[in-house]
Amino acid sequence: MMECSWKVLVLLVFTSLGIQYTAIKSLRTTMMSSCTNPMAENRCGHLKDNITRALCEDANTQQSRKHILIFATARSGSSFLGQLFNQNPDVFYLFEPLYLVQYTLANRHPAIDRRSLLGAYRDLLQNLYDCDFYLLENYIKPTPKDHVALSFFRHGASNALCSPPVCEQLERLEENICSKKCQRINLTLASTACRSYKYMAIKTIRIPEIDHLRTLAEDPRLNLKIIHLVRDPRAVLASRISTFVDQYRLYQIWNSSGKMPHNIDLNLIKNMCIDYSKSVETAFSRPSWLKGRYMLIRYEDLARDPVKKANEIYNFVGLEWKDNLTAWIEENTNASVPSNVNKYTTNRNSSETVENWRLHLHFNIVQAVQDICNKTLSQFGYLLVDSIHQLKNLSQTLIEPRVFLPFI
Repeated sequence: MMECSWKVLVLLVFTSLGIQYTAIKSLRTTMMSSCTNPMAENRCGHLKDNITRALCEDANTQQSRKHILIFATARSGSSFLGQLFNQNPDVFYLFEPLYLVQYTLANRHPAIDRRSLLGAYRDLLQNLYDCDFYLLENYIKPTPKDHVALSFFRHGASNALCSPPVCEQLERLEENICSKKCQRINLTLASTACRSYKYMAIKTIRIPEIDHLRTLAEDPRLNLKIIHLVRDPRAVLASRISTFVDQYRLYQIWNSSGKMPHNIDLNLIKNMCIDYSKSVETAFSRPSWLKGRYMLIRYEDLARDPVKKANEIYNFVGLEWKDNLTAWIEENTNASVPSNVNKYTTNRNSSETVENWRLHLHFNIVQAVQDICNKTLSQFGYLLVDSIHQLKNLSQTLIEPRVFLPFI
């Protein structure tokens, strides 16, 4: 009897908390909707209730800040694109915060499917765009104490997290310097700093399809702009083979011998191309929820003419061009990079290396990718090869001229 009473009590407590959460969320949503209405301008000042006024002011602050999502896949050039925003002092940029979700939940549940993580991904993105960093504490190890994290994945790749008030003033905003001198991240200060920026940009390679972003895109408070970065799947695979040694070990054997291992997982290629195709089919169908929010960029076009493409991206998101950006782009796209360079660096001669994958990928692998990804290659204007000579002849490009206009 006593055990039954405790169960009833626990149930009542959780029910009460659920009702309170629903009520608060409903109030917040209502106030957001009301306060972001152009006709409701200056309404916050007339509200007498402090909590209601705070919600209203938060809504207006969020509405005035613009949000950007770099939607990409691994080894597609997303780090370079992210830095185009990170180098702008008006942008609060975060590098791959969803990694923390994937790493933590995959360790707890090794068999978890990547699509099972989508709910957690979207919740975290929503919180981060609200400049609420506390949900991150569920995924950071060791667990932050008093909201101070002893580690934060690649925080040095964010100038905002390497600057006051989050970090001491550094001589140079470089990732290796910041990572050493600013190891602890105060999440309260990060949230405070975030709210002072006009723009917030987040890079992610962990959401499979653009349709999974619909909830965020339809949120009127976010004014979300999605930059969809794609790259020739053959080039992506070549880069992954040389970068992710353990995961692509069988591909390395295949690439060196020309013989496909019988137990190789071709789904690594297949899934990438399926996600690419489904996303672009959704975007090209021009759904209302993507209107004014979507821009497709081929990595190859960005690498060949980075200043021009960067300007187009900035115009699309409504971001002011800064004088330092041209110099940064020229420095980071015309470099002579040694063979032992960090493969995650953004510093390289991009125009010369954009099709160098053709010299490093075995023709048999190229044929296999073309068979699996024929539709995807055609959608993005990547030409097929039918001989080793054609593959290795870099004087003939495999990138068809295409113009992908933003969905306005």
